[in-house]
Amino acid sequence: MSQPSQSITIYTDGACNPNPGPGGWAAILLKPNGTPQELCGAVAHTTNNQMELQAVTEALKALPNPHQITLYTDSKYLRQGITEWLPQWQQRGWKTTDKKAVKNQEFWQALAEQVQRHQIEWRWVKGHAGNKWNERADVLATSMLPKVELPLDDENAIHIFAAASYLGKQKSGGWGIVLRYRESTKNLSGHQGNTSANQMHLTSAINGLRAIKRPMPIHFYTGSDYVRDGITKWVKGWQRNNWKTKSGKAVSNKALWQELVPLAAQYQIKWHLATKTNAPELLIQAKSLSDAAARGE
Repeated sequence: MSQPSQSITIYTDGACNPNPGPGGWAAILLKPNGTPQELCGAVAHTTNNQMELQAVTEALKALPNPHQITLYTDSKYLRQGITEWLPQWQQRGWKTTDKKAVKNQEFWQALAEQVQRHQIEWRWVKGHAGNKWNERADVLATSMLPKVELPLDDENAIHIFAAASYLGKQKSGGWGIVLRYRESTKNLSGHQGNTSANQMHLTSAINGLRAIKRPMPIHFYTGSDYVRDGITKWVKGWQRNNWKTKSGKAVSNKALWQELVPLAAQYQIKWHLATKTNAPELLIQAKSLSDAAARGE
């Protein structure tokens, strides 16, 4: 590898919804005294991890000359893979320690080819924690996903619209639920003191599922990625680790998660994250219910 002539900072992110499913990747290249360069793309069928890998590969491809790079990612899979696992995989002919083929091998190989051209310092940044460029990369990657019209048109399922509100000064909150089955709807709401925003979103999900009286397929709509990602991605790892995070800390809101998980396991649920731009009318109605409940109305 020739000596790097320039330094640069790069932020990358990947998105996929559902996982596997349509995906998007994004990278932001921050050159000294230069205008940020934004790259992004979409893939029709992929996984979240593949998009994380492709984001970095595309960012490095965009640099024709060797660079000194500080690269930020919120993917522990990517950072640990590139800094710990990759050399061993290459030595073993792209096999894991139990002699199985490495997952996403073609993506890792494409990335490895680009990595050797540069000097890279890999840094992990916590996602959704207010970092300007990490947040921007997330927005770009997510913008590559096809727009899904919510709610879905499924007359054979119950649709749950769950919202939460939190009043920081009072440390109190409210939850609101709208249940819909075909043409019938039902509204529920409640107030809670000494709480937090995440606790109210979990409480909303719990009360929504408690209200179901028969085992039918469910579409669950929430504005909380904490709830959606927790129930679809994180909770299995927490359970395997005796309700500890990867860093060995106790899982926040453990009691609420332990109440939600067995409730959700009773049903066939598809979890949908609704943003401000695609929030269905009944989720907005649920938010009004939670706002009123938080105020004690």
